[in-house]
Amino acid sequence: MKVVIIKYNAGNIRSVLFALERIGVNAIVTDDYDEIRSADKVIFPGVGEASSAMKYLQEKGLDKLIVSLTQPVLGICLGMQLMCSHSEENDTPCLGIFNEKVKLFPQKGLKIPQIGWNNIVDLKSPLFAGINENAYMYFVHSYYVENCEDAIAKTDYVQKYSSAVHKNNFYAVQFHPEKSGEVGQKILENFIHNI
Repeated sequence: MKVVIIKYNAGNIRSVLFALERIGVNAIVTDDYDEIRSADKVIFPGVGEASSAMKYLQEKGLDKLIVSLTQPVLGICLGMQLMCSHSEENDTPCLGIFNEKVKLFPQKGLKIPQIGWNNIVDLKSPLFAGINENAYMYFVHSYYVENCEDAIAKTDYVQKYSSAVHKNNFYAVQFHPEKSGEVGQKILENFIHNI
């Protein structure tokens, strides 16, 4: 099985690569069009700022490639946000795979960004096979996707929001499975073997 991690200027790729190695998967890190197109599974990770990440994707033609993929694709953190239609972060038009807007958490007494462990609930996908309701995952983010019909997991921080979404062959999670211990490892295994 060929697993590709999309390489672009939004870090965190090495931790995803190492997490996959821990479950016996040797992934390829690349921004090469043909390598990505020919993969069995594609992972689209990201940490950073939406507008500069989108600019890089557009310069490389990866924006059009990602939306045209037909194999299973997993977005992580910024990758999830870029798969939505628009981000409030620097008023950035995004890929539009999910018809959702990414919003800045309102200042309501809780620290922004959310950094640390929080639970996921309302799990509705084979991505979460063997994962218990209220399982704890590791989050680092200031922006969120509102509750929506594509939600396959939700989390409460400031308010309830979509912490994972799914549409057709596209899956995305706001949390970092690669930094979430055995539970996160199980989610990556599910994506590789069950999706």
